[in-house]
Amino acid sequence: MNKSELVGAVAEKAGLSKAQAESAVDAFVASVEEAVSKKDKVTLIGFGSFVPTARSARKGRNPQTGAPVTIKASKSVRFSVGSQFKQVLNGKASLKKAAPAKKAAPAKKAPVAKKAAPAKKAAVAKKAAPAKKAAPAKKTTAKKAPAKKR
Repeated sequence: MNKSELVGAVAEKAGLSKAQAESAVDAFVASVEEAVSKKDKVTLIGFGSFVPTARSARKGRNPQTGAPVTIKASKSVRFSVGSQFKQVLNGKASLKKAAPAKKAAPAKKAPVAKKAAPAKKAAVAKKAAPAKKAAPAKKTTAKKAPAKKR
């Protein structure tokens, strides 16, 4: 899924226009980038955590020549999956379907309805006798005829 597909999915599930959904996705990404760049951990309970990491400078080797190479220090981010997300991935929980947000219409007074008489109980049907299972067919193996000598 790329960004435009994500924006479309967010728009559909949240009941937003694509422009509003794109603004929301962009705001989310910018907020996570800003927080992680300040060395803050961003945790979305049930979904996961974005954790900043730092690697110190180290020595490596050029795989083609085997010559030693100095690798500069760098910063990165790690994503740790939340427990609820793991359960969904492993098929142990179902995805929660978010209902699209709808604007509330002004409430109208409903007419008072008369109570209906209770329904009569249906006659209890007799249980049918369980069907008998057919005996399994016996398996036989075909015998090979002895090979003829010439």
